[in-house]
Amino acid sequence: MNFIKKLIIFSILFLCIAFPSNASRTSDSYDGNIFPIYAGNGSIVPPSTSLKESINNNRITVLFFYIDDSSASKSLAPIIAGLDLIWRNEIDIIALTTDELQGETFLDPLEEGYYWEGNIPQTLIIDGSGEVKFNKEGLVDIDEMNKIISMIKGIEYVNPSFIVERFNEYNSSISRKNTSIKNN
Repeated sequence: MNFIKKLIIFSILFLCIAFPSNASRTSDSYDGNIFPIYAGNGSIVPPSTSLKESINNNRITVLFFYIDDSSASKSLAPIIAGLDLIWRNEIDIIALTTDELQGETFLDPLEEGYYWEGNIPQTLIIDGSGEVKFNKEGLVDIDEMNKIISMIKGIEYVNPSFIVERFNEYNSSISRKNTSIKNN
């Protein structure tokens, strides 16, 4: 009986060591929803509006396609959360996992899936009339997106400088440095 207890304890310890349950921003492992874990902002998902509503309200939309088990998506989550922090009342952020888009056909430009090109992450900025002003796959720069949003809003964005600062192993925040915004 003593041998069986030792074998069970050894097996449990082996499983704990062999299969750690740590989340990792740099791995393509599923750790859960990336926005609360890596961006510290779980309020981004599910989206609070649709693309159709956003365009009908003449609002700028940041459309972000991702999957939770992509290291590139995990790295971009704090950038998307930073846009929400900076432009919260000025833009709509629609972050969607691509799982439900697989194998679907979208013919209506007012449907989010219409813009997905099949790779992740993909980030778009769409103005209030429905015109795509920015469309990139992979990692994107927050300063570049802020410049596009500023242009659409009609304000000059002078010397933007944002950085992603990690405040622990998992979460990040966006910090503004030497930034000034001028109205045209």
